[in-house]
Amino acid sequence: MASIISAENVSKTFQQRVSQPGMLGAVRGFIAPIKRPVPAVDDITFSIAAGEAVGYLGPNGAGKSTMIKMLTGILAPSAGTVTVLGRHPQAERVANARQIGVVFGQRTQLWWELPLFESFELHRRMYRMPADLFARNRTDLTEMMGLSPFLDRPVRHLSLGQRMRAEIAMALMHDPRILFLDEPTIGLDVVAKDVVRKFLSRINRERGTTIILTTHDLQDIEEICPRLIMVDEGRLLFDGAIGELRSRFGARRRLTLEFVSEPGRVRVVGAELVGGEGRVRELLIADDGRSLIELLAALEADVDLRDVRLHEPGIEEIIRTHYQARAAA
Repeated sequence: MASIISAENVSKTFQQRVSQPGMLGAVRGFIAPIKRPVPAVDDITFSIAAGEAVGYLGPNGAGKSTMIKMLTGILAPSAGTVTVLGRHPQAERVANARQIGVVFGQRTQLWWELPLFESFELHRRMYRMPADLFARNRTDLTEMMGLSPFLDRPVRHLSLGQRMRAEIAMALMHDPRILFLDEPTIGLDVVAKDVVRKFLSRINRERGTTIILTTHDLQDIEEICPRLIMVDEGRLLFDGAIGELRSRFGARRRLTLEFVSEPGRVRVVGAELVGGEGRVRELLIADDGRSLIELLAALEADVDLRDVRLHEPGIEEIIRTHYQARAAA
């Protein structure tokens, strides 16, 4: 499938002023400032096909938002090439903006003092949308996001969850082919996050909208994005399916065994005993593809089992394990 987003050897470097001590240093800094290069994105290459939902993940300062800003045309790369729908985003910002939607979790596109429906109407005029298309999309999106009761309410009276749902609905109002989301669930409660996740999954599945999502909430990735791009210190660490991430960086599975009575010595071939007391034992097992039945067949104990629990490591645990290993290296 042909890619609609492409980044080839992309780098972005910012120039940061170096503070000089004392009054003389301050004067020198004003007249002839000393600057040092600070790389935010370092030689990253990837491509994304139409209809994909991709999580773009990394710790603070990894260059996630910088990459999103280059893809949306806000910033130009220092080196390399970025193309979106066959265009260079910054050189063709207006044409690019007509086919993308953007939501920044900590910035709003809504008009604070106006009723919500007025923000939608202003969006229609900015994008010169046909009245019938706007009416259809507004009806569909407000119903899907549960916004109908709030259309007459000023934006400043909406809760954070209601505003975020409105932001996403407005970003999709003009039928963009690509939706960029930068931390869309930040600060939301559990219920609001669930509504947003289900909506994004539905839009991707039913409309074929390509989604690029940056987030610190790894449950967003697990529920919306089959593919993950992981970066650290501006460099690409991983690009592939979440299942592949598990096998490549995999944290180990945890097997909890509860016995009828004190088991004494417990052993499972290929597992490490890490805890438990009384009738309970916990073991760590490499993600080697063995099923629970195969693991229990390898169990060596003199007491009957009462209960068994196998905990598969989540994506957060896998990534934390990977970063800890990098820090220790």
